[in-house]
Amino acid sequence: MSSWFNKVFPNVINLGWTGDTGWASSIYQTLFMTFWSAIFGGILGIVFGVILVLTKENGVKPNKFWFNLCDKIVSIFRAIPFIILLAFIAPVTQIIAGTQIGMNAALVPLSLGVFPFYARQVQVALESVDQGKIEAAQSLGATTWDIIFNVYLNEARSELARVSTVTIISLIGLTAMAGAIGSGGLGNTAISYGYQRFNNDVTFVATLLVVILIFIVQIIGDFLAKQLNHQNR
Repeated sequence: MSSWFNKVFPNVINLGWTGDTGWASSIYQTLFMTFWSAIFGGILGIVFGVILVLTKENGVKPNKFWFNLCDKIVSIFRAIPFIILLAFIAPVTQIIAGTQIGMNAALVPLSLGVFPFYARQVQVALESVDQGKIEAAQSLGATTWDIIFNVYLNEARSELARVSTVTIISLIGLTAMAGAIGSGGLGNTAISYGYQRFNNDVTFVATLLVVILIFIVQIIGDFLAKQLNHQNR
């Protein structure tokens, strides 16, 4: 078995497990970028999503100015292709991360690239909450914060788990393009050490690892969504 693997995947073996270009480093870089970008982008997405729902015309706190402002910001960032966003916000990345290359630098464009997508997903999820429950909370004297946390986020938690899963899977795909600024990761390994060097075995293994990672995220997300939906009953 070992000799067969060495014969079929020679370039995979040559990359090794450790070192800057090793498989362990590539996996770690992908997980690092995905995790922290999901945190930062997720926070921004929830904030903008909540504001959009609260300030819409028939929302809890109608405010045309804040709704239009947040709506335009989300729409503009969604319209910019990620590879262009990398270059466009390079000066901002330099200010925040102190560098324009590497894993830490990639977190800035990744977070800004994923948050508008997630904000729209959050907006749709929160708008699915039964309006009657919101009106009931208001009639009982609930504050805006009570409605946000105890009604919107609580009632939509199952749907939020689903859209979060979709967003994280999309984010994993964005980490591949982040390799353009030297962030590394499995996507960068597939392109730089596989496709560009005609090492098809490297491309295959890197792609397989990404698919496995996506399957794991999907399984965990589906499980959480079902559990949270069960708790709502």
